[in-house]
Amino acid sequence: MQPKQIGFVGFDNASGSHLMGAADTFAAAWLDDGFGGRIPCYRVWTLGLTKEHFITESGFVIYPHKTLATAPLLDTIIIAGGSGARRPEVSAQIGAWILGRAYQTRRIASIGGGIHALAPSGLLDGREVTTHWRLARDLSRRYPTLRTDHKRRLVKDGPFYTAAGLTAGVDLALAMIEEDYGKQVALAVTRELMTYLAPTPAPDDIRQPREYDSQPVDRFGDLVAWVMRNLDQNLTVDVLAKQAGMCSAHFTRAFKSVFGSTPGEFVENLRLNEARRRLSSRGKTLRSVAASVGFRDPAAFRRAFARRFGTGPGNYANGKESISITSRPKASRAAHPVLHSSSR
Repeated sequence: MQPKQIGFVGFDNASGSHLMGAADTFAAAWLDDGFGGRIPCYRVWTLGLTKEHFITESGFVIYPHKTLATAPLLDTIIIAGGSGARRPEVSAQIGAWILGRAYQTRRIASIGGGIHALAPSGLLDGREVTTHWRLARDLSRRYPTLRTDHKRRLVKDGPFYTAAGLTAGVDLALAMIEEDYGKQVALAVTRELMTYLAPTPAPDDIRQPREYDSQPVDRFGDLVAWVMRNLDQNLTVDVLAKQAGMCSAHFTRAFKSVFGSTPGEFVENLRLNEARRRLSSRGKTLRSVAASVGFRDPAAFRRAFARRFGTGPGNYANGKESISITSRPKASRAAHPVLHSSSR
């Protein structure tokens, strides 16, 4: 797996917290390779307007990896806030560069006042955005086509993200990590950085909430519940691994060690068991039940059902679950007119 390339645009008088907080968050995202190693999810690049260093509002000196002109192909571009973003020469240069990169970049974001460098590109026209509340009135005056709501902490409109507040960079990074790799990876990063706000624990209960655990068994418990809610979706191994926050190869090995079957076999059994339950409801057809649990082909559904239960799905319709699953009775067309007409 190749890490996704993230580019942070910095300049003199950028907000250091926007750059470093978000970069540290992305750097903490990784997948288990199954052999005790870590696969990084992201590669972070700091981009300057020139190759010279720039100084943040708080006085940190940052030497960029690349300039805007030499930046590699990026998955995501993030523009930091800070008073420097409102300087016309800075915003114009960044806006022009963003416009040239927009159609080869999956998503583009600004943090706080960084929106003043993104808005000149025209890419945000007519979109919902947010920014720091102190900047909202000036932003609306300069760019009246933007639908600005400073009360929202994070806004996504298409491929564009805008964030507000001092810690908005961390919020933005966590949202992108969850979007890319699933909730479990985002929760693992949250636990690693301890960015969540939790009530002070009682003296006899200092253990953190279970949701921040990241062991495979805990992840699989959440995963099974998620699968049950999404049986009609395309549940490939890659999709399941992403939901569990693991690389595909390690996910398959770990899953089989816990459940004793492959992910595909496990999902099929969940689908068939749920299909048997749904067939007992009156008015359901084989085709509708099959589709509702993820079988696009009714014929494949009938074969899988017979293989699992020893009899066809028609025998489970309308409350007939009591039929022995070891017998293979001939179904009567007259007894199930709706089911047989729909499965032809």
